[in-house]
Amino acid sequence: MSNSTEQESRLLDSVPTGLLIGGQWIAAASGKVFDVEDPATGKVLISVSDAGSEDAMAALDAADKAQETWSRTAPRERAEILRRAFDLVTERADDFALLMTLEMGKPLAEARGEVTYGAEFLRWFSEETVRDYGRYLTTPEGKNKILVQHKPVGPCLLITPWNFPLAMATRKVAPAVAAGCTMVLKPAKLTPLTSQLFAQIMLEAGLPAGVLNVVSSSSASGISGPLLADPRLRKVSFTGSTPVGKRLMADAAQNVLRTSMELGGNAPFIVFEDADLDQAVEGAMAAKMRNMGEACTAANRFLVQESVAAEFTRKFAAAMGALTTGRGTEPATQVGPLIDAGARDDVHALVSAAVDAGATAITGGSPVDGPGYFYQPTVLANVPNDAAILRQEIFGPVAPVTTFATEEDAIRLANASEYGLASYIYSRDFNRLLRVAEQIEFGMVGFNAGIISNAAAPFGGVKQSGLGREGGSEGIAEYTTTQYIGISDPYAG
Repeated sequence: MSNSTEQESRLLDSVPTGLLIGGQWIAAASGKVFDVEDPATGKVLISVSDAGSEDAMAALDAADKAQETWSRTAPRERAEILRRAFDLVTERADDFALLMTLEMGKPLAEARGEVTYGAEFLRWFSEETVRDYGRYLTTPEGKNKILVQHKPVGPCLLITPWNFPLAMATRKVAPAVAAGCTMVLKPAKLTPLTSQLFAQIMLEAGLPAGVLNVVSSSSASGISGPLLADPRLRKVSFTGSTPVGKRLMADAAQNVLRTSMELGGNAPFIVFEDADLDQAVEGAMAAKMRNMGEACTAANRFLVQESVAAEFTRKFAAAMGALTTGRGTEPATQVGPLIDAGARDDVHALVSAAVDAGATAITGGSPVDGPGYFYQPTVLANVPNDAAILRQEIFGPVAPVTTFATEEDAIRLANASEYGLASYIYSRDFNRLLRVAEQIEFGMVGFNAGIISNAAAPFGGVKQSGLGREGGSEGIAEYTTTQYIGISDPYAG
């Protein structure tokens, strides 16, 4: 057995495989388990307990029981737990990076970047915990005082996706802890292991029993259905597809739950003729190839001004074609596998349809032969504006390029989507940035920057890309309610 295989085996042996309910790791009530695969090989890594509705309700029981005491815990104490968790995650960065690479495929170097990014939410919200300010003021007519305070919303259901197994968990758990909320965390069935290890770290950091409960399951609806119907649950936070988000919102409406929804994206990457093209290509690589393109913020459409389209496409295709594809644990790997066979096939169907409609594959354009779910880094030129690949979220290493003539055309094409999450603008003209940002319908804009996610910034979109914000000073507000107390002023005339 090689050293790398021994390291993988030791790490997998250290990951809890049960359900975390009330501070204890236990087996599912049904005794069932489900397998977690390595998408680079298609082989089973490990099996974990498969939670059902009975387990979901037990987790909510534990969260509800812990809520009152946890809500009265001093902000400084909550902050110190988050800070200790930051330190522990950072200390075990290599373990978290390897675990993410094994269960979802991203290269180790990129996985280490996610550990840094994901841990930062723990540190950021440890600092925000003690700065969740209310206010005290006099009414305009001077007769009363206004006291405004923030209170934890209550038990939360947190549903995370498979593409960023650590960061999506910390981005939801950290503000909930900071606000004084208890939680039931439902990780994606394709990547539950990172969340399981993270939950164990939270316990080691001193999080009381019942505050965080984890119910990994092969059936998302088996968990969300009974929880959303229970009046004790007060909030649901979901990151995933827009169709699933809509169904969850409809269910949440029955009990008028607070909702945070980070849904689909269709990010335009706009290159104006005055842009630094080398900088734009570098940014395009970052915006497109983060996580093999399996990111809601990934650049999905490349809108390039006609006069520079040929040069940009040539340079971009050269950079994409030079990438090395392989298992994420190999040092030379720059592009890992897609998450499963269905994802790979969906990407190829979009590429094939675009080529049939007149697009040209400048580089790539096919799945990679062999085990695992790999797809060649691909650049498509001459993509028709009505091609499905420009309307749908690709979620893979494919970059369709189309052109525009004027600034007004760029804005029109960018807005021609029901989604409005991330967008990117490359230009040397700062006034153009302000003009275009004012008119495009996106929650986030990168200006000469291909990666803009940051724990200190409010992450979120508009239109069918979702509701609410994660990160920044806005992030903790998603887990609190505002209470106003009107106080008679005894000194008022």
